[in-house]
Amino acid sequence: MTAYTSDLLRLLDARGYIHQTTDATALDALASKEIVPAYIGFDATAPSLHVGNLVSIMLLRRLQQAGHKPVVVMGGGTTRIGDPTGKDEVRKMLTDETIESNITSIRTGFERFLTFGDGPTDAAMVNNHDWLGQLGYIELLQQVGTHFTINRMLTFDSVKLRLDREQPMTFLEFNYMILQGYDFRHLSKIMGVRLQMGGSDQWGNIINGIELARRMDGAEVFGLTTPLITKADGSKMGKSVSGAIWLNREQLPDYDYWQFWRNTDDRDVGRFLRLFTDLPMDEIGRLEALDGSEINAAKIALANAATELCRGADAAALAAETARKTFEEGASGEDLPTFDASSDISVIDALVALNFVASKKEARRMIQGGGARVEGDAVTDEDAMIAQQATPVKISAGKKKHGLIQFI
Repeated sequence: MTAYTSDLLRLLDARGYIHQTTDATALDALASKEIVPAYIGFDATAPSLHVGNLVSIMLLRRLQQAGHKPVVVMGGGTTRIGDPTGKDEVRKMLTDETIESNITSIRTGFERFLTFGDGPTDAAMVNNHDWLGQLGYIELLQQVGTHFTINRMLTFDSVKLRLDREQPMTFLEFNYMILQGYDFRHLSKIMGVRLQMGGSDQWGNIINGIELARRMDGAEVFGLTTPLITKADGSKMGKSVSGAIWLNREQLPDYDYWQFWRNTDDRDVGRFLRLFTDLPMDEIGRLEALDGSEINAAKIALANAATELCRGADAAALAAETARKTFEEGASGEDLPTFDASSDISVIDALVALNFVASKKEARRMIQGGGARVEGDAVTDEDAMIAQQATPVKISAGKKKHGLIQFI
């Protein structure tokens, strides 16, 4: 590890957050002598962020733990355009009302990770529509557009990959990097923000903002990115067979969130403990050294700690107890995902309703492969029905997914 002097960069380095920095020496010196306001931007395309956003959220949490000021920038303006980075298709346009509703919902998730307030190191949440929405088109072209060349914009991955794949990119999307660069310049000028952070795929956008702030205001600002977070099997962080792992419980039950972390690949346990929990480093070292079946204790510690951060201590404890009853005692547990049925329901429909599979076709394949069970008994008939009854019926998909059909 690099011999940093600031608490901030030592903490980020020790826990594996640093991929690239624009000027590590100068940033380290700045963080050693004063509070550094730093921001990350999040577009409001859904009512909740998901686990794929969590490394950025934890990065802001580490910033605050090290005595600096996190600024959450909600993309009320940029969401109306859509970040083309890593996308093959034009993003669906959302109404103003949907975007504002999503921002309100997303904030409730952030409040578990950050302390908001008016103090020098308290977190702040701002909406970039407040300033982007005030820019006139001619003003934007004159003041900002002159600092961007088409030649360079075409070299950025967000544009180049789309063109290489012969996928259309609208002129609207092409402007996204200009507006994101303007965000950094505005935040630097108005709020004294000195650092933009983000995932490695945002490096080009961050550089744009740094150069724009320097050219327009002569400001010295910095950039820092995290590594691309993938699981050991190469799959994208934040996704499961059933879909996104949402941070808000309205989009994903507590038990499913806990179970996502419990199912972590053995090879990822130590890395995820460092990135996604507040457990001390010596405790993490002890847990990741466990071998064989003992690694399950480390996975449970990861699930408990990650769920407590996101959903609260009570939710983590209840999910852990539900898992214990389900796997050790064969009982149903109180916190399993539940679907309320008003009449008899097919096993196929039950598997889909509990989000264990994405489609009826996938449910049929699961039954054909012997992976579906009702009350512990394997289901072999694709047309099998679950009759209406007074007590909940336990449905299992494979060894790790369990849920209840409750008749109302």
